[in-house]
Amino acid sequence: MIRKILVFFILSLFIQSCQNAANTKQSDDYIRLEGTALGTFFTITYLHPEKKDFSSSIDSLFLVFNSSLSTYQENSIISKVNKNEPIELDKYFVFCFNKARQVYEKTNGAFDITIAPIVNAYGFGFENGRNIDKSHIDSLLQFVGMDKVRIENNRIVKDFPQTMLDGNAIAKGYCVDIIGIFLAENNCKNYMVEIGGEIVTKGKNPQSENWRIGIDKPIDDVNVQNRQLQEVINVTDWALATSGNYRKFYEQNGVKYSHTIDPKTGKSVRSNLLSATILASDCITADAYATACMVIGLEESLKLINGLENMHAYFIYSDEKGDYQIAMTKGMKKFIE
Repeated sequence: MIRKILVFFILSLFIQSCQNAANTKQSDDYIRLEGTALGTFFTITYLHPEKKDFSSSIDSLFLVFNSSLSTYQENSIISKVNKNEPIELDKYFVFCFNKARQVYEKTNGAFDITIAPIVNAYGFGFENGRNIDKSHIDSLLQFVGMDKVRIENNRIVKDFPQTMLDGNAIAKGYCVDIIGIFLAENNCKNYMVEIGGEIVTKGKNPQSENWRIGIDKPIDDVNVQNRQLQEVINVTDWALATSGNYRKFYEQNGVKYSHTIDPKTGKSVRSNLLSATILASDCITADAYATACMVIGLEESLKLINGLENMHAYFIYSDEKGDYQIAMTKGMKKFIE
């Protein structure tokens, strides 16, 4: 599956803190938390009537979330599922799994969290090693498909023990939602939560305006050292996620392999669609559909998102000359600055 590229917002072009715990900053009445979590950077900006610092509570949420859905944590629920160890599921795992199945069905299998064995084979997953021999990839396809795994009595049941789950294309967006819900439940009516480019917004920013979010130009840049803005959008009460192929790839024998893997063919996707930005009512939905769009390509993505309620999309693609071009769904233009 796709690992998400970073989308950065205008309030801060670069995150200054790389600490493991949240770093608290306060500007006027807004509180800003910065740090690292889920293998990436996060920034949380919120307004609370009593100016409460929620850094400890949010750190605890990260810990609980990781213990459920992090494939990089050996004893997490998803890791034990992948190792076929008996484990009861928690509410986070169940919700994420059910949303993944819903998007799997809506996208005709273009989004599929059982892609883990093939993602690992390409070297983009949670297991070390790289074996992209066609016969090896083909042999793994029999274990891919959400029709081969289900929840029964609060446990995962697989048709094949070799089936494994990779939540990286949906879990970060879900964690953004969880923190947003926490802030809302604690009387915050104005906030923005961003984790590795997945974003949810509510109310107004510190300038009493809608939140302004930048979309990166899709420049091949594995080390994230050459970032330029393609567009700025104004949003409030929306979630956003962007997927792309220009930050996670490698070349082998003259062939470029991106981390966008087609679950049906097992092949690394090569298309003229360079990035997909999705607006939705929640970030878990935006996250999953951004991934699906990169798999199915530009034309099918336009049809898909235009056919869904309360969703909008902004696509960057390359034309025959290799120049950047823009396409968007019918409701997206109103958000463009």
